[in-house]
Amino acid sequence: MSGRKSVELIDKSTVYAGYLRIDRYRLRHALFAGGESREVVREVMERGHAVGVLPYDPALDEVVLIEQFRIGAYADRRDPWLIEIVAGIIEPGESPEAVARRECREETGLEIGELAAVPRVYSSPGASTESIRIFIARANTEGAGGIHGEAG
Repeated sequence: MSGRKSVELIDKSTVYAGYLRIDRYRLRHALFAGGESREVVREVMERGHAVGVLPYDPALDEVVLIEQFRIGAYADRRDPWLIEIVAGIIEPGESPEAVARRECREETGLEIGELAAVPRVYSSPGASTESIRIFIARANTEGAGGIHGEAG
C-alpha cells in the first residue's frame, strides 16, 4: 500500500440481510505515522441514506418536532418515545428534496415551502454507511399538531 489514504480490501461478505444488511470487511489501511495497519475486521450496517427536516415558521418563530417509538432507545433501556425532527429514507429514484416534502406531509400534515440544506452528516460512520441530508424548511405551523404518520 502506498499513500496516506490507501486501503487494501482483503475480503467483504454479507453476514446478515433483513430490515438492514450487515457486511463484514477485512482490510488494512495506511497509518498517519507511516506504514500500514494490521488486518482490521469490521461489521458495517448498510441501511441506505436518509433525509431529516426541521419545519420552521418564521412568522411564529417556532419549529415542529415529532414523537416516535424507536427500537434502539428501547434496546438501550431508555425511554423509547423520542422527540425528533421529521425524517425518512431516500428510496431509489427519489431526490432528497422530494423525500423532505413527502415525509413532512406524512409525519406532520404540513406542506413545506423553501428548503435550506444543511451539510450532509453520517449518523455513525464507525459502523454504518447511512448519511443524512438535513434541511430547514419554511412552513406555516399555525394549527400544527395531531396524530400523523403511517399506521404501524
